[in-house]
Parts: sequence; C-alpha cells; structure tokens
Amino acid sequence: MTKRIALYPGTFDPMTLGHLDIMKRASRLCDKLIIGVAINRAKNPLFGLDDRVQMVEHVVAPFRDRIEVDVLPFEGLLIHFVENCGASMIVRGLRAVSDFEYEFQMAGMNDRLNPDIETVFLMSDPQYQTIASRLVKEIARLGGDVSQFVTPEVEARLKDKFT
Repeated sequence: MTKRIALYPGTFDPMTLGHLDIMKRASRLCDKLIIGVAINRAKNPLFGLDDRVQMVEHVVAPFRDRIEVDVLPFEGLLIHFVENCGASMIVRGLRAVSDFEYEFQMAGMNDRLNPDIETVFLMSDPQYQTIASRLVKEIARLGGDVSQFVTPEVEARLKDKFT
C-alpha cells in the first residue's frame, strides 16, 4: 500500500494555535506529515528560519507517537518541493472567504503544474479563525497579551523579540 504523504507549507512567523490546529487535523489524514517552513525573503520575517523550524519542531513532537512527521525548510516553487518530498497532497487552512479566493487560485495553478497532487482545504476551528501571524506580531510589538493565540514557547520568543 502506498504511504499517504501530506505537506503543510507556511512561513509560521510566528507559529500560532491556528497553525497547530491544522497540523493536528492534517496528521489524521495521512501516514506522514511534512511541515514545510518557507523561506520567503519578500515577507521579511520577524524570526529567522532556524527559529521558525524550532518553533514548529517543538509543537509537533507529540504527534510523533502516532505518525511520522518531518519539519523541513524550503525555498522556491511549492509544487517542486511537494514533488521532491514525494507528497501526494498539499494541506491548506482556510479562515475566511478572503483566504478561499487566494487558496482556490493557488490550488488551480498547482493542479495545472501537477494534476497528481491534490490540495486539501481544512476550515479553521471557529476559535482560531481570527488568528493571523501578522496580527499576533503587532499585538506583541505593542505589549499586548498573545497567550490566547500562541503556545507558551512562542509567547516567550515574541517577548524576547520585543523587549
């Protein structure tokens, strides 16, 4: 039987509880989950690549009791990374209609580039629908409480960045 490999890409700058929710749910859909931490210089991330990979590694550790999980950095065209990993599906989280419009277009383009790769959309749990990394960074930068949006480790890293 062929192993079902799913890839969940993102910049994870920073890693949020919304990301974690999608990771948990995606891990139930496959035999192996790859978290692709994107190197996207255009986004000018707050955290360096190593920090973002460490944040993801920290939260996926408990998943490894029941599923194989890899956390890998990548740069370039997503579909090439998916192919190189041997994945058959891309997992994307949707929070709102605006996410759907962008993701629908990306899924269509990826399908044109490789019709053998499926894009699977997971709707955010309602409690996480408003969480966005850019808003979490802004709240932290202004001294607000981000504990309801991120793990304690990420909260500490944000405090370190902004104090």
